[in-house]
Amino acid sequence: MRLTDYEIQAQREIEAWQHEKGPVLYQAFNWLMLPADWLVDQVVPPEVIDRVSEGVAAALGLLGDASEWTYTEQGIIERAGKRGLDVSEVEELREQPMEALDDLARSYFSENTLAAALEGGGTGLGGAALIAADIPLLFAVNFRLIQQTGGSYGLSVRGDEYNPLLLSIFNVSASGSARAKGEALREVSVAAAAFAHNLDYRGRRMSGTWREQSRQVPREIAKNLVGKKLAQTVPVAGAAVGAGVNYWFTSQTARAAYMLFRAIHIERKERL
Repeated sequence: MRLTDYEIQAQREIEAWQHEKGPVLYQAFNWLMLPADWLVDQVVPPEVIDRVSEGVAAALGLLGDASEWTYTEQGIIERAGKRGLDVSEVEELREQPMEALDDLARSYFSENTLAAALEGGGTGLGGAALIAADIPLLFAVNFRLIQQTGGSYGLSVRGDEYNPLLLSIFNVSASGSARAKGEALREVSVAAAAFAHNLDYRGRRMSGTWREQSRQVPREIAKNLVGKKLAQTVPVAGAAVGAGVNYWFTSQTARAAYMLFRAIHIERKERL
């Protein structure tokens, strides 16, 4: 099916995103966090990274079990209605103009980044003691954000069949690397092909349960979070760092989910 001028422009934006280093604000944040990243490489024992990796895996495992309550499809339908999109089911959004879907998806960004920042600031007051509690809460906010973004493009992101796509988004959020984006876009092609032919999306499935699959999340996610959250252990400054890191991570998730679900929407249409 032929793309509109808006969709062609969106396609160019996705291609540019794949190779960019990120907005100036996030480049600056990464630069400020370089000492923490260096500290992780030099002095943080591998077993600490292992423990954080297990914490990330456990958080994702709990979120997979709770996927029914992290967001509601009815909420997406109601918000779409307020923007003039007359649909009764989330899947019907797939046939709506992309301009409207982009606007719907972006409407979820601020509320989730703010929620993550407030949560990070609160747990940051507790220093090292509350970092362990911070990670599951941070991923809960980001998991809901991904589901809401996917729902905005007519995709009900529920069930373990979406695990490969979810893990790809989280990998991009943590690293921001061109390699992670490329791998995520390859996953997008698998998803778009399935949706275009009304097939069940299976992705590049791994054996085992969601919890077992989530343990295969690249260690880079854990390493990036450890490096940036080390400064959260500093008295007084911990709250500001916790809020900033969570805001950064959730903003990265929002941008990654936005670009990848847009890519699915476009590629699905091209395959029809």
